[in-house]
Amino acid sequence: MSSTSRAPRRGLAAAAGLAVVVTGLALAPAAPAGAVSTGLVISEVYGGGGNSGATYTNDFIELYNPTGAAISVDGMSVQYRSSSGTGAASGVTALSGSVPAGGHYLVQEAAGAAGTTALPTPDATGTVAMSGTAFTVWLAQGTTALTPTADGTAVRTGIVDLVGVNSNTFETAKTAGTANATSASRTGSDTDNNATDFVVGAPSPESAGSTPTDPGDDEPTEATIAEVQGTGDTSPLVGKEVDTEGVVTAAYPTGGYNGFYLQTPGTPDTPGASDAVFVYGSAATAKVAIGDSVEVIGDVSEYNGTTEITPDAADVTVLDTSLGDVTPLSVPWSDLDTAAEKEAHEGELVAPQGDFTVSDNYDTNYYASFTLASGDHPLVQPTDVADAQDTAAIAAVNADNAARAITLDDGASINFNSAANKSIPLPWLSNDNPVRVGSAVTFHEPLVLEYRNSMWNLQPTSQVTDDGADVATFTNTRTPAPEDVGGDIRLATFNVLNYFPTTGADYEASGLGTCSYYTDRAGNKITVNTCGTDASPGPRGAADDASLERQQAKIVSAINKLGASIVSLEEIENSVKFGKDRDYGVSTLVDALNAAAGSDVWAYAPSPDAADLPSVEEQDVIRTAFIYKPAAVSLVGPSKVLTDAPAFNDAREPLAQGFKAAGAPDSDAFAVIVNHFKSKGSGVDDGTGQGNANPDRVAQAEALSDFASSFSSDLGTDKVFLSGDFNSYTQEDPLQVLYGDGYTNLSSTTDPQETTYSFDGLAGSLDHVLASPAAKAMVTGVDIWNINADESIAFEYSRYNYNATDFYEAGPYRASDHDPEVVGLDLPAIKTATTTTVSAVPPLAIAKLTPVGIVVRVTADGATPTGTVTVSWEGKSKEVRLVRGYAATTVGPFTQPGTQKVTVTYAGNDTLAPSSQSVDVRVIKLF
Repeated sequence: MSSTSRAPRRGLAAAAGLAVVVTGLALAPAAPAGAVSTGLVISEVYGGGGNSGATYTNDFIELYNPTGAAISVDGMSVQYRSSSGTGAASGVTALSGSVPAGGHYLVQEAAGAAGTTALPTPDATGTVAMSGTAFTVWLAQGTTALTPTADGTAVRTGIVDLVGVNSNTFETAKTAGTANATSASRTGSDTDNNATDFVVGAPSPESAGSTPTDPGDDEPTEATIAEVQGTGDTSPLVGKEVDTEGVVTAAYPTGGYNGFYLQTPGTPDTPGASDAVFVYGSAATAKVAIGDSVEVIGDVSEYNGTTEITPDAADVTVLDTSLGDVTPLSVPWSDLDTAAEKEAHEGELVAPQGDFTVSDNYDTNYYASFTLASGDHPLVQPTDVADAQDTAAIAAVNADNAARAITLDDGASINFNSAANKSIPLPWLSNDNPVRVGSAVTFHEPLVLEYRNSMWNLQPTSQVTDDGADVATFTNTRTPAPEDVGGDIRLATFNVLNYFPTTGADYEASGLGTCSYYTDRAGNKITVNTCGTDASPGPRGAADDASLERQQAKIVSAINKLGASIVSLEEIENSVKFGKDRDYGVSTLVDALNAAAGSDVWAYAPSPDAADLPSVEEQDVIRTAFIYKPAAVSLVGPSKVLTDAPAFNDAREPLAQGFKAAGAPDSDAFAVIVNHFKSKGSGVDDGTGQGNANPDRVAQAEALSDFASSFSSDLGTDKVFLSGDFNSYTQEDPLQVLYGDGYTNLSSTTDPQETTYSFDGLAGSLDHVLASPAAKAMVTGVDIWNINADESIAFEYSRYNYNATDFYEAGPYRASDHDPEVVGLDLPAIKTATTTTVSAVPPLAIAKLTPVGIVVRVTADGATPTGTVTVSWEGKSKEVRLVRGYAATTVGPFTQPGTQKVTVTYAGNDTLAPSSQSVDVRVIKLF
């Protein structure tokens, strides 16, 4: 230890000693507004008593009297409420007797089945079963159950002191959550801030009969940082005051962490124990800078898995003589493949080695953090790559994900999505630096390896407030268009994220119902939160026309850049639910697409007649649809919706449509059926790891397969594509049903690792195009255009003006939360003849007024003409159908003798040009 003089301990016992021994005056805390000040404070709370892993058999609440005279508690009570409660106390324990000067008062509560050690003899006994991790307790005047307001500033009439342990009710800020082996205990005088007044550590109950601690007998333990950390998950010195020293490697005076990291100089070399520790306290942090050599005296605790020392500012001393430099640990993340190996380097400065890839950027929009995966690809949904029934394979994927995952943070705890922080520019992200899922990471300076919020993090050494380029840079993997997939045309599928031309404002103005909204930082309505009722839901998209225009601009940009001739759509408005034509939503989108394209490029497949649809009550508020380019393809027959299928009572019924190349015969038709299966968010969880409602989706797959067989048979084709949002990952049970029925999932041929969706840091495909064997033979290539799922939600229209940084652009990126899939198709060649000939065989001569037979033949290069021919004579004509290129008919009678012309005209068909020929017929007069 340094020879620098050490300041006295400034904990609770020291404060008591000063009160009693030095001044004799009461150190009464400032009471919250409306509270009754008696001088008493709550000094320790413990809810893990009797739980698994606990030492003590009972929960307890401990009071402390910091004054120089005993204080009566007759008629008072301690009261308890759950961490999420908002009503009156659920447990009240009456008190009696008094709390001695400088002494404690122990209230014993409920016992559990575990624990080995009884509490000291309690001063009061209750039966409240407290939570082991989160709760609120308070000391009250009287024994009537009180109702404190669930915030940190409200008046709490009749309440003397209150502690919120990871609760919704607290003084100024809540203290951290506890565990079965830890309590929250007061560190010093009462400042009405639970977060700073209490520290989590080993419980140490004291009653009125306990011997008060003499501060002079409690000198800090001199220890190295490695000794403070120990070789286990928790410090062996929790609850003790230590004296240690090291070099400041990271400091967070702003942003909410309010602390700094201290590390033993040199290269970390203590086997099994970390050589770094977090020092907590804003006043202490204000005294140091990165690189300083520092001595610290303070209490050891564990906060959400992080070992901490909490000193008073006076107990932090910058040394005059440098202790040396810290050498960052240089090791691949994969080498730290066990929890113990990671724990052995908790808090140390590291220089990350090897490849790292962004796997999740959802939390970037909230806490400016990313989930990274070591290696060259993101973490994956287990059931996207392994059969859900293969438990061993699923376990292997989960283990690989767990081993590769780590979070990159921003050196702060700011929630940028809260109203109070939306004026603070979100770091890291910009339109030029989108930091997408799949982006490769390059680190430019060492970071701290820490365990915070139950996860391992790479923490910058100071708060990131800009693009973070000094810390790390990321590849920009955006592409301007899908990759080339070949083919004559492209088939695509696209979930358009609740595209509703009927806005929330329209819905309310029409008198159909009321809505609630998500708003921007100025309070402007952006998107619908809820509209209507569960029985009669309203729109789900934009709040008003301005927001719809922003949403539509992104969707239109994305679709027009797909290069597709057919697009199946999901999550588009079912306008019949709002008293409009069922196709109003899709026709509005087509109008917007054509306006952007500058001409009538797009059309939509009309809905079936109302008689061929489920009742309006049975239909969902969202639907599927088809749009197409008439210059490239034509519709074959009407669209058809699967009706009377109980499997789809909780999902959108499949929509089928026949297509062919423009100008091709109907015999070249192929079928496309668009789907949107039941989501994973509600319904029964069958325990197979495939989300809720998996049995429902299995039944829907079975019904779809039958529907596809029926529709394709009626269409006269065996070429069938099943497209859409199946809400099933690639290897899950519903898709296994379709694989078993002969369909092939068309995975990306441009990059086999491409997926359409990202959830909770895991990549997988919910959107698919499947093909029958004959349809598969048409496929020339497949690409997933990663414009949505890889993007941060910050770029979505729904987050317009939510932050001081303006992320909105009208381009395709984050037009939805699902990526479109694009499939190239080769179509049958259209047989176009260069010549079409018509020949007729007339009689040598016929009599006047006598009908006579004529034979017609139409020929073409490489094709057999079909359709009709028209035979004309003397201003008369008749139409005759061709059979295998031939037609036979009669002409006449003729009214005039001599040579008469008979003209045979072929009108052509979809593949052959028209042609005409005249022949002479000799008409003679016999009388």
